[in-house]
Amino acid sequence: MGWKRSKLTRAGEWRLEKGKEAMKQMRIVFAAAGVLAMAGLAHPAYAAGDAAAGEQIFEHTCHLCHQIGPGAKNFVGPELNGLNGRKAGTAAGYDYSDAMKKSGITWNEDTFKKYITNPQADIPGVKMIFAGLDKHSQRDNIWAYLSQFKADGSK
Repeated sequence: MGWKRSKLTRAGEWRLEKGKEAMKQMRIVFAAAGVLAMAGLAHPAYAAGDAAAGEQIFEHTCHLCHQIGPGAKNFVGPELNGLNGRKAGTAAGYDYSDAMKKSGITWNEDTFKKYITNPQADIPGVKMIFAGLDKHSQRDNIWAYLSQFKADGSK
């Protein structure tokens, strides 16, 4: 003879109901997790910046004048290690314009993105001759790349 629900004890019925309730809750949790995961996939990393994309921008645009990473030295422009939190015009051994030295800027995400949009307009008289990065995504990405380097060039 097969199993019949009528032969379950009260304790057994209670456990069966609790098990069903737990399964229902788990389905809700997994469904919510799936929705959140899909939402994350729908928005690319550009909002916070993509360091790998920023590296490509650096290599094709900034590397002509600047160096970053282990062994970086001043070149046409100053080395950019430890840029986040550094006072503008203070990289050792680089001959900055008076405009940059007197700017009073401490580099952070906001000051950098404003500057790199149009350097000459942001600080008239700087040496940097660069038209700027006009796309928000480019500025987000280059900042994500630059800001990962510490003063010693390590990440």
